[in-house]
Amino acid sequence: MGKGFFEVPVAVNEPVKTYAPGTPEREAVLKQYKEFYNQKVDVPLYINGKEIQTGNTRPLSPPHDHQHQVGQYHLADKSHVEEAISTALEAREKWANLEWEQRAAIFLKAADLIAGPYRQKMNAATMMAQSKTIYQAEIDSACELIDFLRFNVQYMSEIYADQPDSDRGMWNRVEYRPLEGFVYAITPFNFTAIAGNLPTSAALMGNVVVWKPSDHQIYSAKVIIDVLKEAGVPDGVINVVYGDPEMITNTVLDSPDFAGIHFTGSTNVFKGIWTKIGERIDRYKTYPRIVGETGGKDFIIAHPDSNSKQVATAITRGAFELQGQKCSAASRIYLPKSKADEILNFVKEDVKSIKMGSPENMENFVTAVIHEGAFDKLAGYIDRAKEDKEAEIIAGGNYDKSKGYFIEPTVILTTDPKYVTMTTELFGPVVTVYVYDDNKWEETLELVDGTSEYALTGAVFANDRYVIAQATKALQNCAGNFYINDKPTGAVVGQQPFGGARASGTNDKAGSAQNLLRWVSPRLIKETFVTPTDYRYPFMG
Repeated sequence: MGKGFFEVPVAVNEPVKTYAPGTPEREAVLKQYKEFYNQKVDVPLYINGKEIQTGNTRPLSPPHDHQHQVGQYHLADKSHVEEAISTALEAREKWANLEWEQRAAIFLKAADLIAGPYRQKMNAATMMAQSKTIYQAEIDSACELIDFLRFNVQYMSEIYADQPDSDRGMWNRVEYRPLEGFVYAITPFNFTAIAGNLPTSAALMGNVVVWKPSDHQIYSAKVIIDVLKEAGVPDGVINVVYGDPEMITNTVLDSPDFAGIHFTGSTNVFKGIWTKIGERIDRYKTYPRIVGETGGKDFIIAHPDSNSKQVATAITRGAFELQGQKCSAASRIYLPKSKADEILNFVKEDVKSIKMGSPENMENFVTAVIHEGAFDKLAGYIDRAKEDKEAEIIAGGNYDKSKGYFIEPTVILTTDPKYVTMTTELFGPVVTVYVYDDNKWEETLELVDGTSEYALTGAVFANDRYVIAQATKALQNCAGNFYINDKPTGAVVGQQPFGGARASGTNDKAGSAQNLLRWVSPRLIKETFVTPTDYRYPFMG
């Protein structure tokens, strides 16, 4: 604390720009996209404020135009990771002891930089490198990241203000210390906002960070680094390394000063990291905080009294936006027999009207999946559905990787509620539908709850309030974010804190004070003003 009890600016969600034809933001982002597309960037490691070029490089290419190179990035070896750790620990003393309002100012400035001069750089980088449409980029790399930064500052001030009662003659107070050591942040390709939030949320609370972005998000990660540098994050507070994920992770987890991990990615990788932490538990100075958001096999269940067009729109948007590459994407659908044909006909009409291609063409609703591995996996499941007796492709089903990794939005209809694409996370624009008998509503709720190991998001569509209440209770354990008459995607910071349980993660709710509390270690201080000098109590006579 400095010399006052400071109130931070009230956090308000950043308005989403439309990018409609003729708007200035549309012209600005297209101009920036072309500039990025026609130049080549060299992305170094970022350690202790220095840009390190190792000479061991990998190319950067847009998923929708994989033969075109837009730059390269440098890979770390073990010595670079060790340097990032030692640098972070050296920076910790000054950063952890910096007044909280000074840390807050840095990240509030970062939010304003993204809202202003960096907005179109963030969006264009995300469009090009992660193949997002402008709308998906705007709500992610601009608005959501801005919201994370602003709301986290507000939550931090609320946490610090949460103090215990004090009795007469004493003063009790709690300080929220940063963790003793450093935090390791591992971020995914699909959301630039997550890539920005995982390291900065821990740093905001006074921690120092070693950050490993996804190899497929490095272009926009570089823009985040540029923003943080201009905002004034001191050298050594957030260090960034790219390269072999197993080598980097093992090096980090071998350090006695490892204090926590902030992770978003695959379930299997997270389980593997948890196992490695357990195997090394005796070497750590403290029990590491393990925070992870992982996979999903997210559902929509429609009641016979639901609105068919609303359900269809939720399927199309929920399953196919960002090519289904959201851990919250609608992936398994349960429709009543009385409404299934009508709903699916609406979805088929939607799929026929969807345009697919480069995000530079803003008529496109679907672009490319992230890389060849994802493409091949999805194509394999589509081919399997074409052969299996219990499955039928009723919309889409085509794919082409000659120029970009394009998977057509695909709808599979199955007679088996446990069919492979009803239970396996695909992470692509493929959705599977199971039709249930109208009189088996309760049994279908049980089926939804028991089908998947995941518990991230889910949605129910119904009009009867008793039915909605029944579904809300029956499905309470299989979705950390549950939606009523809405698609299961699109959580907004400050409105819908995000996270799931079961195999979907630790449910520490990004975009809330709950998450920030994981990055502090509270210390209670009791001060007595008049200290006793006689051990005897009155009852002793």
